[in-house]
Amino acid sequence: MGGTFAFLDIGAPELIIILVIVLLLFGSRKLPELSRSIGQSMREIRNELNSDKHNEAKKTEEKPKHTS
Repeated sequence: MGGTFAFLDIGAPELIIILVIVLLLFGSRKLPELSRSIGQSMREIRNELNSDKHNEAKKTEEKPKHTS
């Protein structure tokens, strides 16, 4: 089991069934809009996570070192 969805144990037939159900629920007109909004959400989350890591690294660099 070396696929992308190996941790979910989803194979090709299951993935096709899920995609057909999504198509039936949202319709073909809504799918591009839905995928675009999911992509934008993932991009925003990734940017926030990266900015948080950057801010943490910057804080550790800015701490003054006390020498006695």
